[in-house]
Amino acid sequence: MPTLTLSVGVILERRKARSPWLDVIWEACAILPEPAATQAGTSLGKQGDSEQFYGGSAILEAHTYETAQYQDNLASGKAQIWVVLRPVAGQELPEIVQVTCDPTEGEGFTETGWDIVNVVPMPEVIQSALAAFIAQHHVERPFFKRQRDRADPEALAKGLKGPDRDRVMRALRDQEIIKPGDSHET
Repeated sequence: MPTLTLSVGVILERRKARSPWLDVIWEACAILPEPAATQAGTSLGKQGDSEQFYGGSAILEAHTYETAQYQDNLASGKAQIWVVLRPVAGQELPEIVQVTCDPTEGEGFTETGWDIVNVVPMPEVIQSALAAFIAQHHVERPFFKRQRDRADPEALAKGLKGPDRDRVMRALRDQEIIKPGDSHET
């Protein structure tokens, strides 16, 4: 299956926290279209109580079966990249876990509660490469709405006796699933 693979650089920002439980807050603040020629953890400058660092390189992959999500991302007018960071015990710099253009994948990482998920603007170069990938590999898939199965009166009343069976049979008659006098009522 064809895959678009891009090596990108991640810029992180460290800010002093205004919290009794945390000392600093880490956020991804930008994506570079190519990895930088510097080491992860290199300071890029301070501004007030925040400092930017080169977080390191990451692999951005696009897969053919997710082109619809990428297309929606580009069509939004503000194409974005989701950067997933994870604090590592004993290290100051958080680990870059994932970099993705797929909104559903990025949102999925928010469910763990431990990861830091930031959304940053997608650089034009990456937008162009992603648009070309979508144009070459996108296949429109029809949407099928699933139809629910009708209730089986035999299965609903099976094994019930006495007042429970009577209650189920009344409910089935009220919903007009069975009609009075049907063979199910014996």
